[in-house]
Amino acid sequence: MAGHSKWANIQHRKGRQDEKRGKVWTRVIREIMVSARAGGPDLGTNPRLRLAVEKAKAANMPADTIKRNIDKATGQLEGMSYEEIRYEGYGIAGAAIIVDTMTDNKVRTVAEVRHAFSKHGGNLGTEGSVSFQFKHCGLMLFAPGTSEDRVMECALEAGADDVIVSPDGVVEVLTSPQDFESVRNALQAAGLTPELAEVTFRADNAIELNEDDAIKMQKILDALEELDDVQEVYHNALL
Repeated sequence: MAGHSKWANIQHRKGRQDEKRGKVWTRVIREIMVSARAGGPDLGTNPRLRLAVEKAKAANMPADTIKRNIDKATGQLEGMSYEEIRYEGYGIAGAAIIVDTMTDNKVRTVAEVRHAFSKHGGNLGTEGSVSFQFKHCGLMLFAPGTSEDRVMECALEAGADDVIVSPDGVVEVLTSPQDFESVRNALQAAGLTPELAEVTFRADNAIELNEDDAIKMQKILDALEELDDVQEVYHNALL
């Protein structure tokens, strides 16, 4: 983390996401289409679609735009067909990177991902080369000063897998992907609203980079995140 606290790192990440709001609609629409195609258009029985629609609403996407893209995905309207492809690779100092994409042209996508890695000192790996270093889980983060005892009691009672408190006071709640919604809803009902809540890939062990390597690593991540077909980038570097 190059001397930064976990909380500073979270705020930095949110700031970078805010800078890229122009691409949020495109990425959310793809997530809506893929999740609707995979699990059907019913929000009540398709939790992945439910989360995608929540993201769309948070990004101020109109309801008719959401519905139109669900209809496209389920064959009620003509639209593009997207395929999910995950790439794995290495950044600076062997840092592990997972890149989730949605694409209508995987030849184009793999070429762009490979170029982003190689141009900035990374390497595209093979399937399974780094994913074993991450856990697929639900993650909720609470700001320093949040009552650790209240979060822990409520989260564990609702079925969370673990609650971790960082040295700077950030409280992390970990769940299975399946229990994410129910645990988050229980916490919110108790008046505990997380700063960040998502189903993600969390690194088992993070690696700390020196200042120069952190700058180089950030260039790889920026290059990947700028690609139109990239949905999410996960890594185990502390920046």
